[in-house]
Amino acid sequence: MLRILYTALLCSLPALATAEDFHGFDPATFDGLMLPPATLQAMTAAAIANAPPKNDKRLVIGFANLQRDISFAIKVEESIERNAEAAGVELLIADNRLDGPTALANAESFARRRIDFAIEFQTDVNFGPPIMRHFDQKGIGVVAIDIPMPGATYFGANNPRSGFMGGSYLAQAAQAHFGERALKEGYFVVGELPQSGAIVSMRTEGQIAGFLAVLPDFPAERILRIDTKNTLQYSFQQMSNVLGRIPAGAPIMLTAINDQSVTGMLRAVQQKGREQDALVVGKGADELDTMLAEKIFVASVAYFPERYGNYLVPLCLMRLAGRDAPPAMAVEHAMITPANICDYYPAHPCRGEPDIDYAFPQQAFVAHLQGLADRPELDDYRQLIPAR
Repeated sequence: MLRILYTALLCSLPALATAEDFHGFDPATFDGLMLPPATLQAMTAAAIANAPPKNDKRLVIGFANLQRDISFAIKVEESIERNAEAAGVELLIADNRLDGPTALANAESFARRRIDFAIEFQTDVNFGPPIMRHFDQKGIGVVAIDIPMPGATYFGANNPRSGFMGGSYLAQAAQAHFGERALKEGYFVVGELPQSGAIVSMRTEGQIAGFLAVLPDFPAERILRIDTKNTLQYSFQQMSNVLGRIPAGAPIMLTAINDQSVTGMLRAVQQKGREQDALVVGKGADELDTMLAEKIFVASVAYFPERYGNYLVPLCLMRLAGRDAPPAMAVEHAMITPANICDYYPAHPCRGEPDIDYAFPQQAFVAHLQGLADRPELDDYRQLIPAR
């Protein structure tokens, strides 16, 4: 089921599966900007007409957040709150705490309280099926963020492409910053998240493939992987350990599964006095102040978590209204740098000139996708690989 669901997502990129327009919300063309309150309230009325609230006069959406004290998840939660309030929908919030058993307990609680719809943001792929069983037994629809779950609508990242963007940008920036030393002496450290399974690992594989698309002769033995556990603290610990394997003065090129993890890796480099050797590209663009404060944090691939609710609440209402919704939606990614940040986040002034004239290696990306399909170890996941 996971493979079938993710196939639907990947086939929808860059073109989403056909779905009908719902009060001006067309998943195939939606720009990610928040809809007017009147539109959201009309969606709620349509949802109530088709699926009357189970507990009272108001619809109740349960949102189980990834972890409520990390930047990305905070922005996602705030955006869902804005949309729920504008739509006149009650929102119940739980904290999954980056933990599968906790996510399962939260799902059981939501199902017992007979919520009308659920938004799940949880990190452990193995807990998807048991979580869905609780909701299925109560007839509760689900939208799943980033980690697909069987029967849920998927919303989140285009992992292969966003990973490839970050890796290729880091390699091009390293060439400009370190010159030939990037290839001859450099170390490439990637912070990954094995517990989230094959779907999220495509982000990591994309980062490595994008890097190698620019530096194809980079030695495999100098590509180091660490498990971040999706936290700054654990990433800091693991990066501190890895630094002992990297010779003094060697260029260190860092990226990770998200901005929190890459920030932990950056802090470890600074704590060891190796900052002058390092270059960092993040993932998520939700630690903007850190990026602007640290000269070696040169870019981050944007996921726009502050817009997630703009997609998620209309998707929930669309499903409740009985309208045809796509099996998956993905955000549009962008490369954020100090030079262009004001174009995406006007509260932050743009600073300086672009450090590189970045070009996305499209042909190499297509070859990467074909390479994924040809790898024997991915035989069980062939349907997870996009066609383009």
